[in-house]
Amino acid sequence: MASEKFYGTGRRKSSVARVYLTQGTGKITINKRDIDDFFGMETLKVVVRQPLTAINGKYDLIVTVHGGGYTGQAGAIRHGLARALVKMDPELRPTLKKAGYLTRDPRMKERKKYGLKAARRAPQFSKR
Repeated sequence: MASEKFYGTGRRKSSVARVYLTQGTGKITINKRDIDDFFGMETLKVVVRQPLTAINGKYDLIVTVHGGGYTGQAGAIRHGLARALVKMDPELRPTLKKAGYLTRDPRMKERKKYGLKAARRAPQFSKR
């Protein structure tokens, strides 16, 4: 298992992340940039590392992510990382499932409806 790669696809909102997991020191590369360069907020870095802290593991990640905003991308990376960890070691599944990292967040943007200005925003009402 020296350089064996494990793959997981993660999705959240309109973001899609492809996560490649290898044994290593804990280096996380996102779109050929270090995690500290890619994500400005510390909370997003914590979200990405949550599955690793849940299992107390040190792995190197190579991630390609596109679509959506930073929060959605962080959630997609977390989802993909959890899936890759389960492919690597199926015994981790109960731990990650209980923490909620394997569940795909179903919340999406609601579509705009005809006759309205947005999904639910109606035109301004005037009595006269």
